[in-house]
Amino acid sequence: MVSITLRAAEPADTATILDFVRELAAFEREPDAVVATEPMLAEALFGVPPAAEAVIAERDGVPVGFALFFANFSTWTGRRGLYLEDLYVTPSARGAGVGKALLIHLAGIARDRGWARFEWSVLDWNTPAVEFYRAMGAQAMEEWTVQRVSGEALETLAGR
Repeated sequence: MVSITLRAAEPADTATILDFVRELAAFEREPDAVVATEPMLAEALFGVPPAAEAVIAERDGVPVGFALFFANFSTWTGRRGLYLEDLYVTPSARGAGVGKALLIHLAGIARDRGWARFEWSVLDWNTPAVEFYRAMGAQAMEEWTVQRVSGEALETLAGR
C-alpha cells in the first residue's frame, strides 16, 4: 500500500522545490525560463514575512510533488483568497492521488483560514490537467484572461 503524506515545506526542502519548479517549467515547454535560485526561493518561502508557502507531498517518505501558494485579495468579498502558483507531481507518481490530495489540502487551508476563494491558472493545451481540475469541481473563468507585464515592458511602463 502506497502512503501519501503532506507537510508544510521546511528550509531544507528548498533545493527539492527548485528541482520540481525546473521539472514543471520543462513540462510547460519553458525549460530555460526559471531564473530563481535556492537563496531567492528560500527568502520567498521562509523570509519575514514569507511571500508564499509550499506543501510537500511524499510517497513512502520520498518527495513526489509540491504545491506553492500565496494569499491574494478580493475587494468583492472583502477577504483573502488562496492563489495556487504551482502544483507539480513527478511523472512516476501521477495517477496515485497525489495531485488530488494536494488540492484537497489547499482547499482545507483556504477554508480554515476563512478565505473566500481558491484560484489558479492552467495552460489551455494541458488537457489532462484541465480535465482533472473539472473533475475536482473547478470552473473556468471563461470571460477572464491573464494579463502580464514583465521584463523590458515592465521597465518601460514603470519609467513612464
